[in-house]
Amino acid sequence: MKDNPYREDRDQLNELLRQYKNLKNGLGHSFLEEEAFEKIISYFQEKEDYPRAMEAAGFAIDQFPYSAMLLVKKADILLAMRRYQDALDVLDEAALYDGSDINLYILKTDAYLALDMQEKAVVLLEEALGLFEGEEKIELLFELADVYDDYEEFDKVFDCLKVVLTEDRNNEEALYKICFWTDFTGRNEESIRLHQSIIDDYPYNELAWFNLAAAYQGLKLYEKSIDAYQYAITIDEKFDYAYRNMGDAYIRLRKYKEAIEALEKVMELSKPEDVIYEAIGHCYDRMKKHAQARFYYRKAAHLHPEDSKLFYKIACTYFNEGQWESCARQLETALRIQRNQAEYNLLMGECKAQLGLYRDAVQYFSNVVRVRSRNAAGWEALLRCLYKGEFYEEGLEQVQAALVVTKNKPIFLFYKTAMLFAMGKTKEALLQLESAMEAAPRLLKRFVELNPSVMQNQLVVDVVARYKRNKSI
Repeated sequence: MKDNPYREDRDQLNELLRQYKNLKNGLGHSFLEEEAFEKIISYFQEKEDYPRAMEAAGFAIDQFPYSAMLLVKKADILLAMRRYQDALDVLDEAALYDGSDINLYILKTDAYLALDMQEKAVVLLEEALGLFEGEEKIELLFELADVYDDYEEFDKVFDCLKVVLTEDRNNEEALYKICFWTDFTGRNEESIRLHQSIIDDYPYNELAWFNLAAAYQGLKLYEKSIDAYQYAITIDEKFDYAYRNMGDAYIRLRKYKEAIEALEKVMELSKPEDVIYEAIGHCYDRMKKHAQARFYYRKAAHLHPEDSKLFYKIACTYFNEGQWESCARQLETALRIQRNQAEYNLLMGECKAQLGLYRDAVQYFSNVVRVRSRNAAGWEALLRCLYKGEFYEEGLEQVQAALVVTKNKPIFLFYKTAMLFAMGKTKEALLQLESAMEAAPRLLKRFVELNPSVMQNQLVVDVVARYKRNKSI
């Protein structure tokens, strides 16, 4: 017959519960040891049967009135029942019998935090740090870090973790946590020095290499961060987060081919994620490989179909290829999710204009200026569309609105000039051109791009030449 420790433990616990029941009912001469009561109380706590746990603690303390351990158990139950002040009173009593139990300080801290007394929790733990060494001191440092986190003293969280790593250079929990807090507090230089010293002592600690790399990345020292990530993955070739961050560093350096290789490794090592597919799509986009970019954006959209931005990015790949109708279909999906997103409306307007559907395009550009009325790019797109669609009167009205909203941006003086010329109002147009050239001569090129043939008009040439004579552009 094979040994079954679990069954033995269960049988022992059942026997203890039977003896405890007899003790309560006054049957026989049952006697339970202090440790037996601890197991019985823990059993009821695990079942979250706090009244019976409290009853058992009462019986236990009656038999062992000077037991700090049993008083601590009682305080733990009181905390679970949200009787925080009662718990503190019991812990004070326990401390009279044995002040060396670390649970006293941890439970007191929990009670202080529950009572919104963070300062008392800090004082308590800082005093307790001088009483303990080794693993117990490290446990208290983690507890203090949590208090500082709750108290929003984030730099002190970093300090606590730094002390933990001074005490225990390979502490995995601290290494994981300090990476986040380095980024959060921006203390990258300190993190670099700390992890370099850890690596000097433990050169095969992949977490220390990872944290060193992340700190370099935080300072935008991407080449150095990549070198450190390479060490991390040499030590642990399945370190997916190192590949992930390395991919980001390569993207920052515009090394898209290397970034794709790193990100593909992430997909080999972990479950599919929309952000990874999107990042790979972004790399192919930057490499102008639009079909491949689309492939990965679609994979991302399949995992996260509520993300309108992914459909917008797919649309952009079609737009860059001049596939206007396919672009519009993707934008329709994006706009169903986020109807008022200015970028989506802007691209849809450009798409419709490319298809020669100027009235439809105007509608989308109008949405842009409604959402972002002070954004000059939206107004320019609308006015350009109205001009190309030959809606000159409406264009003149909108250019007046643009001038008011943007506080007379000079570019719109040129648009007004173009509208007036198109409407045959040459005298007004020439006066307006004078004003535009006076305000921003360097924008003349944008005016000419609207209708290059305008420079065949001798009157326009004369205005421009006269301005060039009087003022250097």
